[in-house]
This record gives sequence, structure tokens and C-alpha cells, in this order.
Amino acid sequence: MHSLWMTLGILLVFVVQTSAADSAGEQIVQPVDHGKALINPGMGWTLHYYSNTITNYGSKLEPSDTVDDFPGLSCVYLRVPWSFLEPQEGRFNWALLDTPAQRWIDKGKQIALRISSCESWTRWATPRWVHDAGAKGYDFKPGIGVVENGPYWEPNYKDPVFLDKLDRFLAALARRYDGNPNVAFVDIGSFGVWGEGHTWASSKLPFDDEVRRIHVDLYVKHFKKTLLAISDDFAGPSTPGAHLPITDYALSKGVTLRDDSICVQPPPNSWYHAELAQAFWPKLPVVLEHEHYGPSKERKAWGDGSLLLKSVEDYHASYMSIHWWPRELLDENRPIIDRINRRMGYRLELLRAAFPSRIRIGEPFSVSTTWANVGVAPCYPGGVITLTLKDAKGGIVCVAADDSFNFRDLPTGPEGKAQPHTILTAVTVAMKTEGYAPPVTPGPCGLFVSIGDADGTPRIALPHEPNDTHKRLYLGSLELVAP
Repeated sequence: MHSLWMTLGILLVFVVQTSAADSAGEQIVQPVDHGKALINPGMGWTLHYYSNTITNYGSKLEPSDTVDDFPGLSCVYLRVPWSFLEPQEGRFNWALLDTPAQRWIDKGKQIALRISSCESWTRWATPRWVHDAGAKGYDFKPGIGVVENGPYWEPNYKDPVFLDKLDRFLAALARRYDGNPNVAFVDIGSFGVWGEGHTWASSKLPFDDEVRRIHVDLYVKHFKKTLLAISDDFAGPSTPGAHLPITDYALSKGVTLRDDSICVQPPPNSWYHAELAQAFWPKLPVVLEHEHYGPSKERKAWGDGSLLLKSVEDYHASYMSIHWWPRELLDENRPIIDRINRRMGYRLELLRAAFPSRIRIGEPFSVSTTWANVGVAPCYPGGVITLTLKDAKGGIVCVAADDSFNFRDLPTGPEGKAQPHTILTAVTVAMKTEGYAPPVTPGPCGLFVSIGDADGTPRIALPHEPNDTHKRLYLGSLELVAP
């Protein structure tokens, strides 16, 4: 009889080395990593749809174009000034975010946000009505600093009127997006030019960490569920150190780190804060943003792309930006992007599985699986192993989730040196309860393994084939025998 798992069994020949059953009827499979990009929670490439201006870089994409050909693209990044979203007090232009967002959400992807209060290309990143309400600030000229009647305006970031209006805006933003499963992370973007946490390209005025903490606290006040991120430049664009006061403070509040300065300058100054990231990545996913690809090449800061991979390794990064026209970046860097996809974030490889060829209904049996996380970062969402049996028609016969081990705890390691972990899972098909057992028909079944929720729902894509299109990896067939 033809069946789904029989078809999968044929495919399995090409990706799994299977030993002959031993005298005890044990089957052993050793799946091969297919090397492809994975779309998983808490990791991936983030496409700059808006990059401060709304003409970069999504503006050239048709509404139907979600750049599905970019391997590992999991998130669309929407970075815009506050004035674009609240042009009048209390009246919001949410469609600016939600319209492009829904294109990727429809494909099962997520979004990320940064809303800025100061830009070097438009005077009113903070809405003009905030200024007119009495908020104090400074006219400036980029590269010079405060200039009387300068073309751009930067708020005084501790001005009480500014903070009151910002507080109200963040409350409205959080009502829509905090805890929204479609949102991967939100940047703390209200301080500094471009939302990066510095003033060197705007007023050049000094602001102490007390002011920066005020802005961290405002976001933490409103975003209680969604991951927040703070730019490394809050601590100073090139300030060295493994622990700096404002980023330590952010980490204590559960805020992760992003570095907006990858490959802005040529080597040896390709980045400054990999050391700083070491306090963050064991707990939270680190976000990297490379310089606009074109200017980075012009400055000879990009090289052959290998620096981008090195930054992922050095920071143990889970997210990397697509900070340019996406297909140009892909076409010119495909080999390095493919290498990054095999290391960025987490990648849970099944190294070996052993299971019996025949099992008796109602009696326990064991399945041994050995795993390794070959990515640079922990599996932050966590998950447990589940074994699923399907009959010849693809119907689910038995689901056995094993919560004895959380994959959040599977260690990372240098490339090629990930530490393996073995799990022994006990399963009973149709376990009797007070003399009753659910009806199960003897016959051939397919055995599948997945990682996900404690109820057996798969959540984590594995780097192996074949699967049942629901993230369950097919291991092989076995025979159910009558009790």
C-alpha cells in the first residue's frame, strides 16, 4: 500500500545512512544536514523595508514581492521617524507599518520596529506639534553640531514635555504591538540621531547615562512581553569594554543588544563591541546591522564578505540585517550568505537515532536520539523532543512528548565542535489506563521526530529531510504488533 511515510522512506535513502537491524531488531539512522537556510523563531535575516526614509529599500518591491528567494529571510524591519506615525497628536498612521508588515506576516514571517526622534535628513523626526507644545530642543547641522537656524531639530531628550508626549506615543505603540506574535523585536529608538543612541551626527551635545536610562525605562514600562533591543552606540560608538554602564543597565531590564556598525569602517575597525555582546548572547538573541552595502564597498570596508561571517561568529548573532537592495546584496554575496545561514542563530542537528524495528502495543519501548546545536547561539525559544507514529495513510497513531530536556540548554560551540547530547525517550503506544487503552490497529507505522511545544506541536525546523511538511523528520518504519 502506498503511503506518505512510505514515500518519505524512499526519499530517506538519499539523506540518511541506515544500518542493518541488529539481533535485537534495532534500527540506526544518521541524518545528514541538508545545508539549507532555516526559518525559525528568534533568528534570521531582517530586511530593511524602511531604512529611516521610506524610499529605502522596500520601495522598489512590488506589493506581491516578499523576496522569498533570499534564504533565511525571517523578518521585515520597519524603521521610521515618530512624525510619520503620529502626524497629529493622537491621530496615527499605523497603515505605514501594517501594510508592508502584512505581506510578510501572510508568509509566516515577522516584523521588527524602530521609531526615531531625530534624523539628519528631515527636520521633524519628532512631530512638530511636540515642539509647538513647548518641548525644548536644538537646531543643528550634521557634522557641525548646534547651529542657529540649523536645518534640522533634535529634542532635548530629558525635556518633560518631550518625555510626556513620547510616553503617550509609546503607550499607543505598545497597545498594538507588545506581545504581538508577529513582532520579533522593537528597538529603543527614541534617543539619538537615527535612533542609534548618540549625537555625534546631530547636535554633538553630551547626554549622560541618566537620560539614556530614562528612555530605556519608558520602553520597558510599555513593552512587557516583546523583546526590546538597544544599540551598542548608546554606550559610545567606539567605547571599548565588556561591561558598560548603560548596556549593563539595559541587560538588567531584559533588553538585548544590537550593533548598528558592522563594516562601516575598514579593518581593523570593522566593529567595536563584540566583547560587549558576550554578556548578552547566552541569554538573549543579539541583532547585527551591517552598513549600507553600497557605501561599505566604496569605503573598502566590506571586503569579500567574510567579515560579515566573522561578525556573526564574534557576536554569536541571531539576526543579521539586509541593509541594501536585497537582490543585489544576495547576487553579489550568495556564498557567504549560505555560510552564514549554517551558523547564524541556532541549528539543531540530529546526529543519530536508534529505535526498534517491532514494538508491541501497550508495552514501553525506547528511542535514543543524539543532538548538537551547530549554530552560534542558544535555541532561545526552547522546546522538547516529540516522537510521532503515523499509520500507512498518514494518520497520527501516537504522540509522545518528552519534557525531560529543554533544547534551550543544548550548548553551542565553535564550528565543527558542538557538544552532542543524547536523549533516551520512553514511549508506550496505547498505554492502558484502568483497563482501557485507545484502539490501535497492528501494522506498519512511520516514526517521526520533532522539537517544539510540550503538547507535541512542532515549532523548530530541523536541517534534515524528509519531513511531513509540519517540521516532523521521518526516521523510518517499524511494525506495530498486537499485545
